[in-house]
Amino acid sequence: MEIVHTPVLLNECLEYLSPVGEAFENDGLMIDSTLGEGGHSNAFLSKFPNLKIIGLDRDKTIQARARERLSVYGDRMNFFNGWFNDFYADYDANYKFVTGAEESRRPDVILFDLGISVYHYEKSGRGFSFRYDEPLDMRLNFEEGESAADICNTMREEELANLIYLYSDEKMSRRIARAICEARKSQKLESSKQLAEIIWNAVPGNYRHGQIHPATRTFQALRIAVNSELRRLPAALHSAFNDLKVGGKLGVITFHSLEDRIVKNYFRNLGKQCICPPEQAQCSCGGRSCAEILTRKPVDPTAEEVKTNSPSRSAKLRVVRKLRDATEMHKLQIEEEAM
Repeated sequence: MEIVHTPVLLNECLEYLSPVGEAFENDGLMIDSTLGEGGHSNAFLSKFPNLKIIGLDRDKTIQARARERLSVYGDRMNFFNGWFNDFYADYDANYKFVTGAEESRRPDVILFDLGISVYHYEKSGRGFSFRYDEPLDMRLNFEEGESAADICNTMREEELANLIYLYSDEKMSRRIARAICEARKSQKLESSKQLAEIIWNAVPGNYRHGQIHPATRTFQALRIAVNSELRRLPAALHSAFNDLKVGGKLGVITFHSLEDRIVKNYFRNLGKQCICPPEQAQCSCGGRSCAEILTRKPVDPTAEEVKTNSPSRSAKLRVVRKLRDATEMHKLQIEEEAM
């Protein structure tokens, strides 16, 4: 089987998220929240022979590829087909369902890699890339929800412009939204190539020849919106952290500023002794740090990795070690950023 995606920050993940203590010596448990083709899981299973992993992915097609790749590890690898926020929201039941165990156990390591697999751009045929002429879909779960075409064909111009700007910081968002709405009057938007050409023609000539293709940010914004990526993240982080064993590690790889800000602020709050508002007379958050921050600054890819694996260039890894459960207040403080 051809493996399309190269996992980013792999060596750094193995270092910062290595199982410790009993988890290293015996049968540690890791949750790979974004399994993809199984690159990170494969590396962890290979390096830590006593480790077991549950791999989560909403896309059943790419998960089938991971199942084939990781079959050599036998019952050390289990799979959950669904959104990661749903898995962690009902962790005990989902753990028992996936593993067949009668009792639940807490994971020692949890990893989120929030990037989209190269497989989706190159092989999925769902319009993630503007380089190909494919149906304009972009859904990781192609059986539910609105597609990118649905959004482009039905959303009001102002809402579409706001969406593009909010999720990608595209400064030409209003011009692009206007062009999309004008184009759909004469024909329905159905393909990625069709949308890319509309965007190309909508922007000024000097904007077409910048460092990135002028459609890059709009495609990113649509993908984020279609899959509710930012809205899922705060609840998923909070539930995953509380599902984690005390002393366990949670690591998150981000690829753009919106998701990284959510992760950074959540981790920062976990590391504070008190997160109550200054005007509040009495502490109600517990008054103790919930986590030790293991990466005071995000871990970036090396120049060598960027050279050999260009999608890694914007990746950032942040890691914490759990000291105690977080409160609902920790989650509420970052939910607004994902709206």
